Amino acid sequence: MKARVKWLDNMSFVGESGSGHSIVMDGPPESGGRNLGVRPMEMLLLGLGGCASFDVVLILQKSKQQIIDCEVQIEAARADKEPKVFTRIHLHFVVTGRSVSAEKVERAIKLSAEKYCSASIMLAQMAEVTHDFELIEAP
Repeated sequence: MKARVKWLDNMSFVGESGSGHSIVMDGPPESGGRNLGVRPMEMLLLGLGGCASFDVVLILQKSKQQIIDCEVQIEAARADKEPKVFTRIHLHFVVTGRSVSAEKVERAIKLSAEKYCSASIMLAQMAEVTHDFELIEAP
């Protein structure tokens, strides 16, 4: 896996993935940025959320669950002093579907957190990573 990050100007950078996709990263105005894109630490949380969501959706689909939506809301706390690493990360999954089994959702999240999501497993080496979920019954 490869990636490249190129400085544009001020505190703006463009990240290019090995699969050919790009994203702009920028800092807040107080750091010389223009607030044109996500912050690098936000990118870590987005990567975590994407990795975990991929797993949960795939596991639920393989379990024949009738899901129609899956969202993960992520909240994180960082250390007060440099390096301001994540100290706590909480992922709250909101799964919408028809007759979805809470046990299967719980199992999917656990498998993701403990076996499949490399981002979650890696970040859990530094921070406390917790999960919970809610189910919404679709009409």
